[in-house]
Amino acid sequence: MKIKINYGAIAVFYIIAIACRFIAVKTNLFTGIVHDYVFILIRGVGPALGAFAAIKLFSLNNPLSLKGIYSNIILPFVVFWLLPALSITTLYYFIYGKFPIVFAFTVLVYGLLEEIGWRGFLQEQLKGLPTLYATAIIAVLWFLWHLNIDLTTSNMIFLGIIFFGSWGIGKIYSKTSSLIAVAGVHSLNNFFVKGVHEKELMLILALLVIWIGFVIIYDRKHKAELALE
Repeated sequence: MKIKINYGAIAVFYIIAIACRFIAVKTNLFTGIVHDYVFILIRGVGPALGAFAAIKLFSLNNPLSLKGIYSNIILPFVVFWLLPALSITTLYYFIYGKFPIVFAFTVLVYGLLEEIGWRGFLQEQLKGLPTLYATAIIAVLWFLWHLNIDLTTSNMIFLGIIFFGSWGIGKIYSKTSSLIAVAGVHSLNNFFVKGVHEKELMLILALLVIWIGFVIIYDRKHKAELALE
């Protein structure tokens, strides 16, 4: 059975997402009146607000699950949030003498706000399309949402990163259905505000290996349990 795509709901989602982003980064509405960490969250809240509004307005049966296929939220929280938060802030402590744990969890919540929209809503709504087409649409809309649309070399590289990121994070979401999981993976791109050097890169690769292994093992376990039901 072909899954019908609700383009009206997608339009509402995206209009709200990009309008919120524009207000946050292209105006001075919040300048000087909110804490820096709060401002980080405001910059990323649009996709979540757009998703909630579209689901409500169009009465969509669109699942938004923090835990996904896991029996409870603790397991994905520990693996995809607590592990990177503690390992990355510990690395920061040894390199810079700081332990920015509040910043780390702010970045994770920011990633969650985005992923509610990009994976939890948009990927779900585009399930009727071939994976390549759906990934391309998500990548382009995600890229434009950042409001950096000049055709510069760096922006074209960023578009490429977003495309492969959409594919990779989309795979994780397809396997886990967990917004906590994809928010953690998404946040790897935002933790290192001072740039990615050798030690940071090694930590990123280690986390990716751990996560991919964990997803594969749990996916097999989950399928085996379903087969026994």
